[in-house]
Amino acid sequence: MLPADVPLAHLNPSLLLLLLLQLLPPATSFFPNIWSLLAAPGSVTHQDLTEEAALNVTLQLFLEQPPPGRPPLRLEDFLGHTLLADNLFAAYFGPGSPSRRFRAALGEVSRANAAQDFLPTSRNDPDLHFDAERLGQGRTRLVGALREALVAARALDHTLARQRLGAALHALQDFYSHSNWVELGQQQPHPHLLWPRQELRSLAQVDDPTCSDCEELSCPGNLLGFTLLTSGYFGTHPSKPPGKCSHGGRFDQSSSQPPRGGINKDSTSPGFSPHHMLHLQAAKLALLASIQALSLLRNRLGDRGFSRLLDISPASSLSFVLDTTGSMGEEINAAKIQVRHIVEQRRGSPMEPVHYILVPFHDPGFGPVFTTSDPDSFWQQLNEIHALGGGDEPEMCLSALELALLHTPPLSDIFVFTDASPKDAFLTNRVESLTQERRCRVTFLVTEDPSRVQGRARREVLSPLRFEPYEAVALASGGEVIFTKDQHIQDVAAVVGDSMADLVTLPLEPPVVVSGRPLVFSVDALLQRVTIRIHGEVSSFWIRNPAGVSQGQEEGEGPLGHTRRFGQFWIVTISDPPQTGTWEILVTAESTPRVRVQAQTSLDFLFYFGIPVEDGPHPGLYPLTQPVAGLQTQLLVEVTGLGSRGNPGAPLPHFSHVVLRGVPEGAELGRVPLEPTGPLERGFLAASLPSALLSTVGPFSLELIGRDGEGQSLHRAAPQPCTVVPVLLERLPGIPGSRQQGPAQPPHRQLLGPSGSRS
Repeated sequence: MLPADVPLAHLNPSLLLLLLLQLLPPATSFFPNIWSLLAAPGSVTHQDLTEEAALNVTLQLFLEQPPPGRPPLRLEDFLGHTLLADNLFAAYFGPGSPSRRFRAALGEVSRANAAQDFLPTSRNDPDLHFDAERLGQGRTRLVGALREALVAARALDHTLARQRLGAALHALQDFYSHSNWVELGQQQPHPHLLWPRQELRSLAQVDDPTCSDCEELSCPGNLLGFTLLTSGYFGTHPSKPPGKCSHGGRFDQSSSQPPRGGINKDSTSPGFSPHHMLHLQAAKLALLASIQALSLLRNRLGDRGFSRLLDISPASSLSFVLDTTGSMGEEINAAKIQVRHIVEQRRGSPMEPVHYILVPFHDPGFGPVFTTSDPDSFWQQLNEIHALGGGDEPEMCLSALELALLHTPPLSDIFVFTDASPKDAFLTNRVESLTQERRCRVTFLVTEDPSRVQGRARREVLSPLRFEPYEAVALASGGEVIFTKDQHIQDVAAVVGDSMADLVTLPLEPPVVVSGRPLVFSVDALLQRVTIRIHGEVSSFWIRNPAGVSQGQEEGEGPLGHTRRFGQFWIVTISDPPQTGTWEILVTAESTPRVRVQAQTSLDFLFYFGIPVEDGPHPGLYPLTQPVAGLQTQLLVEVTGLGSRGNPGAPLPHFSHVVLRGVPEGAELGRVPLEPTGPLERGFLAASLPSALLSTVGPFSLELIGRDGEGQSLHRAAPQPCTVVPVLLERLPGIPGSRQQGPAQPPHRQLLGPSGSRS
C-alpha cells in the first residue's frame, strides 16, 4: 500500500526544478508528435511528460548509484542539453550500450497513458481525467492505479505494472490541465494528491458558481474570483450544473451551454484549449508531479525493482524452454553449459541478464514457469532438471513456449531445446500472435532431422511436415529453426550466447537462396561482430567482401574470418572491423539452405502504427499493434542508439525511407518516404502508408534505409514481420470500418503507439 505521508526519499526538489527548467524552456524544445499537430503545433503531450519524467528519475538513479568500474556521472554534464535515453546509457553503462529495451518500456507506459483517451472504458470517465469537479474520486482512482502498479511490479508482472503506471500518470497530468490549480497561482504540485490519507481541502461544492460566460475561443478571465479548487465538465455525462465551468474546446458539448467557454490547458491552441495561455505552466507542474510519482515508486520498489520496472539495463533476458523427456540428456547438458558460460562471463557487468526464465515440458505436462533475477537461483533450478521418462513423440512444446512468452520481457530471445514435434500444434496461431505482441524472437534447436525415420518411439506415424509449427513461429518472431544432432548440440547451442548480445539481422537481397545468384548484404561502420550462419545440405559456398577478397567453406581461419562447421550448420565470424560496403554470399546446395547474417550494433529502431482520429472527443492518433486493411495508417519509427556512436561530434545519421517486403518471398511492395517529427537527435520519424500497400491481408517486413554522417549507406531491418489485419475490433469515432466486438482488450493487446490528445 502506498504510504500516507512520508518524505520522498529519492527526491531532491532543487535538483529536479533545475532539471525541469532545462527540460521545458519554450514548448518548441519538446518534439511535436505528429498526432499532437492535429490540436496545436508545439504542444506538450502526455508522452512528452511521461518520458521526460522517467528520464529525470533515471538520471537521479544514475547520479546516486555510481556505475561499477566507471567514474560517477556529474550533473553539470547534462545541464543545458536535451535529456536523451541514448546519452544516459552511454554515460552510465559505456559507449555503445543499447537503450532499446528501456525506450520500449517507456513506450509501454506512454501507450497505456494514451489508452485512457481512447478506450471505451476510460475515455469518458470523469474520475480518470479529474473532470466534473470529481477531484476526490479522481484522487482515489489515481492512488489506486499507483498501488496496482506497485503490487504488479513486486509480483514481476511488469506489463501490467506499466499499464497501471501509464493510467496513473495520465490522471495525474490531467489534474494540472483540467483543474484550476494553475489559475490559483500555485507554483508547486498539489501536496496531497499522491497521499490517500491527506484530505483534499477547499473544494468547490455543487452549488458554488465557478465560471462566467465566455463566447470567445480564448477565455483568460472566465473563472470567478474565488480560492476553491474546481475542474471543468466535459460532454453530457454528467451534465453541467448551472454556473459551472466547462472543459472547453471544439469537441466539448458542454461548452455551448452557459456559462460557455472552458478552462482546459491541454494545448497551445485556443480552438482546443480556452486557457491555452497557461499550457506551459500546467505542463511544468504536471512534469514535476510525474517525477514525484515515479520517485515514489522508486522509493517503494528500491533501485533494483524500479530498474526492472522500466528495463533500465542494456542487457536482455535469458529464457529457456526445455524438453525434459528421457532422450534429451545431451540437449539439457548443452543448455546448462551455455547458462554457466553466460553467468560467469557477464556476472557484475552491465550485460548481466536481468531476468532468467525457465519452462520445462514433456508429455502430457508442461511448466511450471520459473522466473528469477538471481543467476545462482536460476543455475540451481536448471541443474535440478534431468532427462527422465517419456521417450515418445510428440510433446507439449507450444504450450510451454506460450507460458514462457507470457513471462518473458518484451524484446527478448527465447531458446527452445527439443527433439520432438509439437503435440499442441493447434496453438500455432496463438503463439505466433504472442511473439509479435511481445516482440520476442524464438530460436528452436531441434536434435531431430525431419527426414529421419529412426529415433524415439512414436504413438503414430508422423508427417515429415510435423515441424512446420516451429517454422511458422520462427518466421513470425524473426527467429529460426536449427536442426542438428546430439553430437553437435553443445557447439550449435553457442548461438544462445551469441544472441545475448544486441544483435540485428541484416537484410539479404534476395532474402532466400536462389540457385546461381549471390545473396547481397550491406555492412556499415556502426556494425561489428558480423556473423554468417548457413544451415542445410550445402555442397559449397563462398563469401566476398567489397574489396573482392573471397573465403570458401573450409574450416578454420580465412582471409575474412573464422569458419566452424557442425554437421549441416556453418558459422562464419567475420574479423573486426568488417570492411564497409556491399558483401556477397554464393551458396551451392541440392535443397534450399537457410542463410542468416547478424551483427552487433546499438543503432536500431522501434516502430508502431496508428490511425488518425480527427473527429470525436479525443483527436489524435489511435495506436495499434498491426496495420488495418483499408484504413489510413501512419508508421511511426523511433531510431535508437543515435547517442551511442563512436564519434558523438559527427553528423547524425539520416534515414530517408522504409522498404516494405512481402514475407516470406521477399518481393518489394513499395518504398515510403520518412519525415522527422521533432529534433533529429530524438530519432522520431513518421510516414503515411499508402492504402494500396495495405490492400491485401498478409505479412510484410520493414527495412529502414538511410545514410550515416559521412554519406555511407545504412540499412536496418525490423526483427519481426508485421501482419495486415482485416478489421479493427474497436469502435472509434471518425473511423469507418471499425467495430466493437466483445469487451475492450487491455492496452497491451490493442495498443502499441504513443499518443497525445485530449490530455
